[in-house]
Amino acid sequence: MAIKTRAYSVDGKREMTIDEFKRWLKKFDNDQDGRISRDELADAIRVSNGGWFTRRKSKRIIRSVDANGSGFIDDNEIKNLAEFAEKHLNVRILHW
Repeated sequence: MAIKTRAYSVDGKREMTIDEFKRWLKKFDNDQDGRISRDELADAIRVSNGGWFTRRKSKRIIRSVDANGSGFIDDNEIKNLAEFAEKHLNVRILHW
């Protein structure tokens, strides 16, 4: 279940809108609680990037984007995760 995008940009980054990013991420919300846990995030990134992403790395990402310190990424923190993905995961979020 790779990140499906409409195109790659000139610099090779996958392009998607924030809504497409949210829809893709929610596919990994296994317990349907509306939040993304460390394990769910690890699964999402592992699937999209061929398995290199570890649970330890996902814990670090959660800590860096989890504004309220809950240990989960909720709807209010998706923007933080999208910014992280743009910087570190070869994704470009289109802001229209």
